[in-house]
Amino acid sequence: MQLSYWEQKQYFSKVDFVIIGSGIVGLNAAIQLRKQFKTASILVLERSFLPYGASTRNAGFACFGSMTEILDDLTRMTEDAVYALVEKRYNGLLLLRKLLGDVNIGYEEKGGYEVFTNSDDESFEQCMDAMTDLNTKLKSIVKGNTYTLSDFEISKQGFNGVKHLVKNNFEGQIDTGKMMHALVKLAQNNNITILNGLDIIEVKTLPNGVLITTAAGFSFTTKKLMVCNNGFAANLFPQLEVQANRAQVLITNPIEGLKINGAFHYQKGYYYFRDVDGCVLLGGGRNLDFEAEATQQFGVTEKVQTALEKLLHEIILPQTSFTISKRWSGVMGLGNTKQSIVKQIDTHTYCAVRMGGMGIAIGSLVGAELAQLVADTYE
Repeated sequence: MQLSYWEQKQYFSKVDFVIIGSGIVGLNAAIQLRKQFKTASILVLERSFLPYGASTRNAGFACFGSMTEILDDLTRMTEDAVYALVEKRYNGLLLLRKLLGDVNIGYEEKGGYEVFTNSDDESFEQCMDAMTDLNTKLKSIVKGNTYTLSDFEISKQGFNGVKHLVKNNFEGQIDTGKMMHALVKLAQNNNITILNGLDIIEVKTLPNGVLITTAAGFSFTTKKLMVCNNGFAANLFPQLEVQANRAQVLITNPIEGLKINGAFHYQKGYYYFRDVDGCVLLGGGRNLDFEAEATQQFGVTEKVQTALEKLLHEIILPQTSFTISKRWSGVMGLGNTKQSIVKQIDTHTYCAVRMGGMGIAIGSLVGAELAQLVADTYE
């Protein structure tokens, strides 16, 4: 493809900042850059017609940590690192809400619940033993008791085989579509150009910038490049320790008299479900086949989808007639730690990747961190 004089002049001449990825992180980075560089040319490139990874394909959980997840993290990470990550998630959600407004993202603070079935006694007892200590430590981050036992809510949620519910009182849920629409609109209102359907196949560092080669067959240069395509970042920079992982989701058709109200985690967060528009949205099952789900390929599998439907029939919607409306998947960026990678790769290239499946919670803050890193090294 050859660019016309007008196309080259308008979009690809004298580009100060280029961001690869128009998801939560990329757009937040662009918006924060605009606050510091009022007249700079800021260009966001997206390979698909919508953000390609997980920003528009997630379950819309505004969560920052279930008890079993935090306890599991404490076995793998230092205590300081675990609570720093929880604080980052919580503050990231606050930043997202402040930036866009609760109405514009459909935010509802219904609480986040962890489900314990009849076979989860050991895990539940561990949580009960740790609840007071966790609440005490989290009070420096969240004002009030984060976790409470909410067994009295089991019957009104309509579950079967659920023995205990532990509630995170400060979690909520959002409308992912509204959130991304509001974020795109804010970026455009700040004179940030977003070009969709433009895949990048190679980047090359030059003395005074970065040469970007596109799949459309043309190249151009920018002063600074930021990589914010999360699970796909290793395609351009294999040295980055980020692994693509697929997350499968389904949603039912509307269910008359639906009892479920809130966002729920099950089995250390490997399964998650919520109510939305009178339907049940359910995702997860990556733990059924870690190897198969460690992929950049979108799609759903019979193994995972069958397990999700079984969970619906046996626990979430017992004795309830329902049909499946849609099935889809997103691609996350994971690694050997849940901490994001925000760093300078070389003289003119930076990255903010590996959201650990918590892009909604930390994406705004990670994007802001990236923008500040670039600003601090910009000449």
